[in-house]
Amino acid sequence: MHDSDTENDEGLRDFVREVVRADLDAGRTQSVVTRFPPEPNGYLHIGHAKSICLNFGVAEEFGGRCNLRFDDTNPTKEEQEYIDSIQEDVRWLGFDWGEHLYFASDNFEKLYEWAVHLISNGKAYVDDLSAEEIRNYRGTLTEPGKDSPFRDRPTDESLDLFARMRAGEFEEGARVLRAKIDMASGNINMRDPVIYRILHASHPRTGDSWHIYPTYDFAHGQSDAIEGVTHSICTLEFEDHRPLYDWLVENLPVPSRPRQYEFARLNLSHTVLSKRRLIQFVEEKHVSGWDDPRMPTLSGLRRRGIPPEALRDFAKRIGVTKNDSVVEMSLLEHCVREHLNKTADRRMAVLNPLKVVIENYPEGSSEELDAINNPEDDDAGSRKVPFSRELYIEREDFMEDPPKKFFRLAPGREVRLRYAYFLTCTDVVKDDAGEIVELRCNYDPATKGGTAPDGRKVKATLHWVSAAHSIPAEVRLYDYLFTRADPGADGDILDDLNPDSLTLLDGCRVEPSLADSKTSGTIQFERQGYFCIDRDSTADELVFNRTVALRDTWAKIQAKSG
Repeated sequence: MHDSDTENDEGLRDFVREVVRADLDAGRTQSVVTRFPPEPNGYLHIGHAKSICLNFGVAEEFGGRCNLRFDDTNPTKEEQEYIDSIQEDVRWLGFDWGEHLYFASDNFEKLYEWAVHLISNGKAYVDDLSAEEIRNYRGTLTEPGKDSPFRDRPTDESLDLFARMRAGEFEEGARVLRAKIDMASGNINMRDPVIYRILHASHPRTGDSWHIYPTYDFAHGQSDAIEGVTHSICTLEFEDHRPLYDWLVENLPVPSRPRQYEFARLNLSHTVLSKRRLIQFVEEKHVSGWDDPRMPTLSGLRRRGIPPEALRDFAKRIGVTKNDSVVEMSLLEHCVREHLNKTADRRMAVLNPLKVVIENYPEGSSEELDAINNPEDDDAGSRKVPFSRELYIEREDFMEDPPKKFFRLAPGREVRLRYAYFLTCTDVVKDDAGEIVELRCNYDPATKGGTAPDGRKVKATLHWVSAAHSIPAEVRLYDYLFTRADPGADGDILDDLNPDSLTLLDGCRVEPSLADSKTSGTIQFERQGYFCIDRDSTADELVFNRTVALRDTWAKIQAKSG
């Protein structure tokens, strides 16, 4: 169990957990076995995180186990890179399969034997129709299909042809093996589905030993049975495949009888979770790669600084239902903020620096001031931040001619410097173009720590860094990848790409304690947002990615609706 999660998993209620409880109570299941079965043809995304949390979570809650199985039945699209990344993502999310790592390819010989079993019992046949002809014969949702002219091929002939298919005698597409079920079925998936196809491709694990490969539908349920899976939990698009899943399990000598249950997949606003689209974005370089922080991939979210605890919390909050719906991105961001507000250390960083010279501070002097690491965590302690005569503040924290409700620094106005002193602007220095390049100020030495002995108040507190001690940084501000909540709804999805999804800020300055942040997690830049160190950082310049801004739109929405 994950002690840091915000809700006890044993208190969760949904239809999947009710099914599991009922099976255990009735004795239909002695020990719960689930599985997470990704295809190794891409990187996992946040939709997979929902499935991972459900499958591993259910097994964990009921004292069972969850297998990690790669459904590697299509060698033309599978790579070891994806296998490695998937294992890394599952572990990062907080789950472990122990010794129960499996591959559908481990079962190829057994699956072949079971295909022969179907042929021998008159429940499968080799078909010579082309893929297009099979589609035409299949019929429509309103019209039944037609029998293939090869449907009644003699059993011995199908067995011979199937063995020769395995031996590699025929070209790709020349023949397939189909289950013989019902061409008039109202469920198109039951109209003699293809269960094997010829594919002359080298497999990452089995090499060139196979020239035929099982389809996903044929490999999936049988692999569940081999592994002793009791509850095969998948998304709603497989609901129409369940009759085929059950038919194969019932008509084969499998060692166990798994049952399939479907739940609604995750649909998230302002993003796309289609693997085909994500591959397109990577290949066409709309993003920098699979781990681009704008991508909904788990590797992208990790690089952005999203904590796995927040993703697990998000999965709990959205729940498990049978109804498709769209979840607002703001809910995910709320879960991230809620976790980081409690756990992230605070630091000061100035993203758009404006120089401040404190004229009454001794030249050549500096001091160290105490700064709180996390006001939400007393055990986080404090740190020292250097203070000197020359500082940087945010350019937007000063206005020469401020409007009525602007309470930050202005000529003649006093503000508080976080953890430091009260400061008053006395003069403004401009360049030849009239741009403000420096502020001249005075400080009140009696206000050390940010309070005045005479009780006077100020209306604004600013963050800052010491000019001499701060270190340079590049900051990357990430926003939604798409401008629309429903990308592509009105046309080409690429037209909805957000041109401002990434803003690069050079010349930022951060407090010196951040020099050691390569080994730390996500932190809060005070008044700015949550940020994490990026792997592009160098010895000369740190690079930070914005995880999420400070403003919580979801909390405001909930407050209004309440």
